[in-house]
Amino acid sequence: MQQHIALQLGAAIQTPRLSLEVMGERHADFFFGPLHEDPLYQWISTEKPASLQGLRAHWRKIESRLSPDGQMAWATWAVRRAADGVYLGRVDAEINDALEAVNLGYYIFHAYWGQGYATEAVTAATRHLIAQGVQRLVATVTVGNTASGRVLRKAGYEFTRVLPGNDTLRGVLVDDEEYVRSVRSAPKP
Repeated sequence: MQQHIALQLGAAIQTPRLSLEVMGERHADFFFGPLHEDPLYQWISTEKPASLQGLRAHWRKIESRLSPDGQMAWATWAVRRAADGVYLGRVDAEINDALEAVNLGYYIFHAYWGQGYATEAVTAATRHLIAQGVQRLVATVTVGNTASGRVLRKAGYEFTRVLPGNDTLRGVLVDDEEYVRSVRSAPKP
């Protein structure tokens, strides 16, 4: 993946209520506390950060917008409410050289669930990636996470299948639902 393409894919995005900022080390101070809320981990397999310094170091690695092997673009956004500047969560996507987002993910902190922020952020990120030439986007959610499934359907994704044993939550193997958004070519005259 070329650096300039990765930077374009991960550029900042604005919506009427949200700012999707290019995420990096500077966001660790704002995210560290909310990343210790238990409700968040009901559905995501990410581990709670052990230390603020560790989170900073980890997020410093994503600032290049490229995976360590240079094969994938990492588009990662901190979701911030425009009205008051409060950070609400994160959206990210791993994009390969074929311009497929092989893994789109997101989380919104528990205090902001049910207010449409996830749908707005995921829709904005999806539209941005499509505008940059991404042709196919794939997201997975743990079976039973109906709210996240609704978010993806509202953002134009379609349920495709269940992936048995696709992830691990709190040490337990779980099934995921796969959702896909494909850009269909216009019919030729």
